[in-house]
Amino acid sequence: MRPTGIVIALTLMIAGAVLTVTCVDLAPITEDWDVSTHASDWRDEIIYQIMVDRFANGDPNNDYNVNPYAMAAYHGGDWQGVIDRLDYIEELGVTTIWITPVVKNVEEDAGVSSYHGYWTQDFTQVNPHFGDTAKMREMVNACHDRGINVILDIVVNHIGQLFYYDINLNGRPDETFYGSGNQSDLIRVSEWDPDFDPRGIHAYTSLGEAGLAPLRFVYEPDINRVPPVPRGFENPNWYNRKGRVIDWNDSDQVITGDFPGGLKDLKTSHPDVRAALVDAFADWISKGDFDGFRIDTLKHVEHGFWQVFCPNIRRRAANMGKHNFLMFGEAFDGNDELIGSYTFNEEVDSVFYFSQKFTVIDGVIKYGNPTIDIENLINARQSNYSDVPNPNGPTDGRGNGLSAQQLLINFIDNHDLPRYLFEFPNKQALQQALIYIFTVEGIPCIYYGTEQEFEGGNDPANREDLWISEYSTGSQTFRVIRTLADIRKNYAALRRGDLSVRWSTERTGAEQDAGIFAFERNYEGEKALVVLNFNEDHSSETSASEHGGGPMETSFGEGTVLVNVWPDSDPDDEFVVGGSGKVVVTVPARGAKILVPE
Repeated sequence: MRPTGIVIALTLMIAGAVLTVTCVDLAPITEDWDVSTHASDWRDEIIYQIMVDRFANGDPNNDYNVNPYAMAAYHGGDWQGVIDRLDYIEELGVTTIWITPVVKNVEEDAGVSSYHGYWTQDFTQVNPHFGDTAKMREMVNACHDRGINVILDIVVNHIGQLFYYDINLNGRPDETFYGSGNQSDLIRVSEWDPDFDPRGIHAYTSLGEAGLAPLRFVYEPDINRVPPVPRGFENPNWYNRKGRVIDWNDSDQVITGDFPGGLKDLKTSHPDVRAALVDAFADWISKGDFDGFRIDTLKHVEHGFWQVFCPNIRRRAANMGKHNFLMFGEAFDGNDELIGSYTFNEEVDSVFYFSQKFTVIDGVIKYGNPTIDIENLINARQSNYSDVPNPNGPTDGRGNGLSAQQLLINFIDNHDLPRYLFEFPNKQALQQALIYIFTVEGIPCIYYGTEQEFEGGNDPANREDLWISEYSTGSQTFRVIRTLADIRKNYAALRRGDLSVRWSTERTGAEQDAGIFAFERNYEGEKALVVLNFNEDHSSETSASEHGGGPMETSFGEGTVLVNVWPDSDPDDEFVVGGSGKVVVTVPARGAKILVPE
């Protein structure tokens, strides 16, 4: 049922005349909107990360406070733009989009705008830069009509900079210097963003400390810096009140400190905060029919919160009729054990595989480290990530639950990292990275603009406007992604199959197998063999006869003819399996073979 606005008639007396004004409430009624299950098996999906403000500008009517010449400003992209470019998304071959947060934000802070969506002011209303609630739902419905799932980015760790710490008790936000009077002893303190204090930020006067500094919410409606909504978030006890993180190796600061820039850390250990956040984001499932959440700043919130939030969100979603709901989180860290720790005890269903990003995408593919590093990381998955499916969590569409070990999010770069081609301007290496994340176990995730070979550096330079590309479908990398999407669609083993490493090596020079990595995928008897050569300079093969070893062993039967379905220029595209499943596969420098039985 399509929602309608609430019409209110007001009768006013002006200068003795009666004037009737009709007002339309822009917040539409959502109670009658349907919520249903759209995802089947998340292993089949290809995620495309969209920064809405930079993707497509479909409605100039919401272009206020826009400055397309400043990378830290709003540029005008919106949900209508996503609707208008669904043909482009489909042509790329992706099947799920992940969009930036939809909640209303502080408009700007220190000259930087909230185009990214991470500075929440109101948990209940949409960001008007992107459209209204009805337009948001229209976008989601349009995606679902084309078989495209929609994942919503959410933030529970903090809100925007809506209050300051009144350290000097004068009722206004100041920057103050404290010390003995000697210039070398002076300490600058910003009441918007004071340094971390494990006791809490204290008030301080000329006579000394004066207890915890009061929190002062401000009212600056021109930039939507106004008290948070719902009103419970005005409670000072709902915040940790310890100031900004200054030591990222201090676990207390990482979990309870404000993000630098004044993003105020919520006290997620408080039962009322937990309940309010569950209510807020369950409501967005109801409003938007979203199919999953991408969760920001996972490691900055205590495990106890996730053990409450995630099961409750799954239960609430299921009660609405939204099954197979996926929650994956961002723990920006290379520590594989730390990242994986958030997948146990019914916490998130999956995480961004940052350890793979740093170890494989960067370490091996970019910097030429030995491929045995990949095998070691894959082996660590068995102990570092949960193999237990979550109740009401993702399934294979046939009632069998899927665990985090099967659902890790494989990515090359994102909005928090320099683009791959900025750090390593080698398109062959980028192509190899794409082949790897599309064929290894897990869910591939593409950052918008990768298909257009964008080369932006650190934030915000890596958040370019996609429209500068004119949405061309002709770039080499666009075609690579489309081809890989088709190959995944055609071969279930590359989407759902168990993974067995068949070859890795410690050698990185000119040796026989230097740079080779091979793995086999097997799903219900269907098999595929992927062989990549990350060596920059020469062909390598899956054999170590020069070093006292033999050919690669596989599970294929003797005489099986393996053909390459990856369209490379190498004429050597057929390989016959010998006795004991042994086969030697030669791959050119920076090449790949995706082999299936003839």
